[in-house]
Amino acid sequence: MSANATIVVGVPRETFPGETRVAMVPAVAAVLAKSGAQVAIERGAGEASGYTDAAYEAKGASLASRDEVFARAHVVAHVRVAGANPALTRDDARRYRRGQLVVGMADPLGEPEAIREFASTGASLMALELVPRITRAQSMDVLSSMATVAGYKAVLLAANALPRMFPMMMTAAGTITPARVFVVGAGVAGLQAIASSKRLGAVVHAYDVRPAVKEQIQSLGAKFVELPVEAADAEDKGGYARELGEEFYRKQRELMARVVAESDVVITTAMIPGKKAPVLITGQMLAKMAPGSVVVDLAAERGGNVDVTRAGETVQVGGVRVIGAVNLPATMPYHASQMYARNVASFLQNMIKDNAIALSTDDEVVRDTLVTRDGDVASAALRERLGLATATAAR
Repeated sequence: MSANATIVVGVPRETFPGETRVAMVPAVAAVLAKSGAQVAIERGAGEASGYTDAAYEAKGASLASRDEVFARAHVVAHVRVAGANPALTRDDARRYRRGQLVVGMADPLGEPEAIREFASTGASLMALELVPRITRAQSMDVLSSMATVAGYKAVLLAANALPRMFPMMMTAAGTITPARVFVVGAGVAGLQAIASSKRLGAVVHAYDVRPAVKEQIQSLGAKFVELPVEAADAEDKGGYARELGEEFYRKQRELMARVVAESDVVITTAMIPGKKAPVLITGQMLAKMAPGSVVVDLAAERGGNVDVTRAGETVQVGGVRVIGAVNLPATMPYHASQMYARNVASFLQNMIKDNAIALSTDDEVVRDTLVTRDGDVASAALRERLGLATATAAR
């Protein structure tokens, strides 16, 4: 595009079943305008999130049909695309074009074949899940933003399902003891679950394979559960969880069983990018929990941290309910969309130079997130997974 042309960021309505988020909100559209980008949004795209067409227009965005959004856009911003919504890629394949930049959550590690399929559109796809966890990219980290929402909502689900109150209360009818909550995994979702449980008055215990997070757990008022099991290399160089092997998880389950049995609520958050979630809690462990106890499994979409989890369903095991939570950010779309849009804007602003998009792989953020370009898979890691030659990976 010409350096003097206005960058158009197109925002289509999300098509994934149950997806209520939108990739751009009115206030952030106005921020992008200051960077030299105009937002063109599909009519009605923000309604499910609580953002009206009039609100977008008031902030300088233009309304258009879906076809018009794709035709005008230099950049297309999705919440879900490619592997995160394969049906959308097939439905919109004719609308994408070579040279167009597409950003969104694409599940590249979980669905690499979908990335290969997307490459045939000719558009350049940037998977926001792959934003490196470096200081400069914190404002672009969609996984952390959405995990914040999921961790908060998980506590509300648990509190609603639990047949007792969370806080300790001293009443004329006697003292009510607080609920005991055990959070497994102290990433962003886990830390938010800890903080939210404490706000509701629960006694909170938490565990993570990374001893370094003990201080973070304690700073939120929870007790760190010490398990005498070592986990070397629990994180990869990008700051994401690494698979540790079945023998480690077996020992972990044995040691964790007592804490699970003593808890009224267990919230599990352990996920590994591109892998099935590790099983941390078994039916035998659930059988030792008190009747009425609740487990919220935030890894349900990846197979679950509980061996009986069913994604999108609540399973009853004896007297214990196991909630297979899926896409919780879409249940709170107003603020989830707000956070996501800010991440997208920061991501794009990082590449906008002199009123044009600078897609330079010298930039670590660009290099790590760029998965397709010029009709081919551009990511070396994905090429390896797909069995493609590595010689053409670098572009």
